[in-house]
Amino acid sequence: MINRVEKLSLLSEMIAFAKYDKEINNIEYNFLLGVAKQLDIAREDFDYLIEHPVTYTHLKSHSERIVQFHRLVLLMNIDSESSRSGAIKLYNFGLRMGLSHESISKVLYLMESFPNKIVPPDVLIDIFKTQYN
Repeated sequence: MINRVEKLSLLSEMIAFAKYDKEINNIEYNFLLGVAKQLDIAREDFDYLIEHPVTYTHLKSHSERIVQFHRLVLLMNIDSESSRSGAIKLYNFGLRMGLSHESISKVLYLMESFPNKIVPPDVLIDIFKTQYN
């Protein structure tokens, strides 16, 4: 179970990722707002985070880091404007979270073979499980 500080950090990280190459567009905003609701973060707090990011907090749970990485994969591909720079940014976020570079690289490679580049959660989990064991 993650605490409020970790939840705000996750959301802040996702906002930073969405802002990486441009302003947040409507589809990204709505996706992020949906994640905020999943995390029980009020809309006012979410909107505040957009302008006032919080410090990154490293998640202790490996499974929570995988879930967060999957959210970032979805966010990167949600507007069909993914780019090489977005993939590099995603790779670096994954490394910072402490995920293995082999797993991250495999997800980025396999992403190309799925419709809309959306890697199914079970496939993503299997990739990280294989590397983790």
